[in-house]
Amino acid sequence: MNEISHARALSGTGVTATAAIHANLTAPGLIQHAMRRGEGRLSADGAFMGVTGVHTGRSVADKFVADDAEVTKEIWWGKVNQKLDPAKFEAFTADVRAYLGKQPELFTEDLYAGADPAYRIKVRLVTTNAWHALFARNMFIRPPVEELAGFEPDYVILHAPEMDAKPEHGGRPNSTTLIALSFAKKIIAIAGTSYAGEIKKSIFTVMNWLLPAQGVLPMHCSANVGKQGDTALFFGLSGTGKTTLSSDPERALIGDDEHGWTKTGVFNFEGGCYAKVIKLSREAEPQIWDASHRFGAVLENVIGDERGNLDLENGSLTENTRSCYPIEFIPNTVPGGQAGLPKNVVMLTADAFGVLPPISKLTPAQAMYHFMSGYTAKVAGTEKGLGKEPQATFSTCFGAPFLPRHPEVYGKMLAELIERDGAQVWLVNTGWTGGAYGTGHRMSIKHTRALLRAALDGSLAKVEFETEPFFGLSIPKALEGVPAEVLNPRGSWADKAGYDATAKKLQGLFEKNFETFAGAVSEDVKKAAIKAAA
Repeated sequence: MNEISHARALSGTGVTATAAIHANLTAPGLIQHAMRRGEGRLSADGAFMGVTGVHTGRSVADKFVADDAEVTKEIWWGKVNQKLDPAKFEAFTADVRAYLGKQPELFTEDLYAGADPAYRIKVRLVTTNAWHALFARNMFIRPPVEELAGFEPDYVILHAPEMDAKPEHGGRPNSTTLIALSFAKKIIAIAGTSYAGEIKKSIFTVMNWLLPAQGVLPMHCSANVGKQGDTALFFGLSGTGKTTLSSDPERALIGDDEHGWTKTGVFNFEGGCYAKVIKLSREAEPQIWDASHRFGAVLENVIGDERGNLDLENGSLTENTRSCYPIEFIPNTVPGGQAGLPKNVVMLTADAFGVLPPISKLTPAQAMYHFMSGYTAKVAGTEKGLGKEPQATFSTCFGAPFLPRHPEVYGKMLAELIERDGAQVWLVNTGWTGGAYGTGHRMSIKHTRALLRAALDGSLAKVEFETEPFFGLSIPKALEGVPAEVLNPRGSWADKAGYDATAKKLQGLFEKNFETFAGAVSEDVKKAAIKAAA
């Protein structure tokens, strides 16, 4: 044990244990224990390689929220936030505590979520595995040693990945996995899944609950800042390039996934990055590559040979291979994780239909519409069970699975902040061009970076724009270094009639999705909505 009493290490958790407790160990100690316990192995470069078994991603269907009387009226109940009877939550957490208390050793980490001290919460993790403790330590903010002495948690994570949830715990029938959260009790209990992302996203859900009541917009976005102090936000679902594009050598990284927008600026929720690394290229993404090939990083479900040489092209375990590392592994970051008010907001989509422009300038009403839409498109190879045709995905506010409150709460806050702070909003397609998936090709990251840099440095706003007819988007007519046929996607298709038909199809999908939130937006947003052609 790290010279901390059992009582202090487990204070606030409800866990009673006589076992060895390894509290607040740093990366070397945690990796030493993980190797001793056979939890994984090291890559040739010293990164820890863990395998998560059956669950290689979040188990959305197994996430439940306790239906506590104090909060029930404010929660967005449904498929995202499934109700769990408070009595069953109590039974579940009691069993998780009992399970943890019987283990021969436990690992605890005391961490912060929120770089801004005014909105920070204290988190205590209790887990059975050293590598999960290292994941959390990499992912969240590590308090200075002098701040650990009086540390008392605001929220507790009880993490028992090898324990099976039971039917009486109230989760999904016939499932042994349960991720349960109580805002009233300030407890998260996780059982039956080793996928480390559940730890990260459970705290993101907590921040999404707490901050709106304090006048702060929590956002599923990355953020960076330029040399002139200009802050930019990057919204986008998995696979859209959010992490890649915000890790720009010419701009300082604030954070890669979760932020808050306050009256005075932007702050990171985390102290690390959780990057998707399938087919990661050193040439295209040197910062993420280097961060993933060093001691202290955690690699999830990444394949390596007997010597630990990584095969990042190999998705045999999952396409959702991940690297988790402290943010300081990226060379150009913002000390303290805070910066000024956003000047630009970028909404990323990977349009596999190949019909959206590579960049569009949005009006405030369009910005609200696309934020509430949260569009991207998945293709075969990104998820099991997908066929050859692209599948449109709409995740409101670019983070529906993590929104405990009604989406309009976040949407209205964003609209107010954009108007208040005068931020320019851009829609960027990092998906396909020249045809849909299977016919066209992925948008050149060189072109995307050129367009983004022009948007962020203000030069793009000075060029002439035109309105394309299908989605009502304002697109640049010309930009040095980017071919004209790329700027207007119809020009990149050899089959013009095929483009028109595909664009009309996507129009219809946008229109159908709009029905889910049309009643919660203003008339201006309704007028800006994409409508299917007659």
